Order: sequence, then structure tokens, then C-alpha cells
Amino acid sequence: MSPSAPILPDRLSTDPRSPHHVRELMQHDIGIRFNGHERSDVEEYCISEGWIKVPSGKTVDRYGRPLLLKLKGLVEVYLR
Repeated sequence: MSPSAPILPDRLSTDPRSPHHVRELMQHDIGIRFNGHERSDVEEYCISEGWIKVPSGKTVDRYGRPLLLKLKGLVEVYLR
């Protein structure tokens, strides 16, 4: 990790309306490994509680945002 690389938080969301969204971190390429497999569709994660939220196919809510499923397991986050 380089000296200018940010420290990744315990919880992060890609949704700008979320209190866990950090705009500065979204500019970096963040990798997420869930139960040993690389995931590229993660909308939100929490390392300490061990879950990720991913879109549920093409299903959307009444506002047009994708419905999210919470999956529990081992979450590893890193900068690519």
C-alpha cells in the first residue's frame, strides 16, 4: 500500500444518499472479496458485521432503485 492510499472504512456504500458514502473513496478502485470470491456488484459492505448488499436481479423499488439483498459471510476489502 502506498503512503497516499486511503484507509478503507469498516462500512462503505456506493449510494450518495447513504450516511456511509465517502465521495473521496469512490475515486479509488476498491476490490471486494466475499467468501473467497471476487465480487464486482456490491452496493454496500460492512466488514465487522460480515455482510454485503447486492442488487436482486432486475427488480426495482417504486423509485426505480434496485432492490438489495443482504448476504452474510467473510468480507475482505482492498485497493486494487
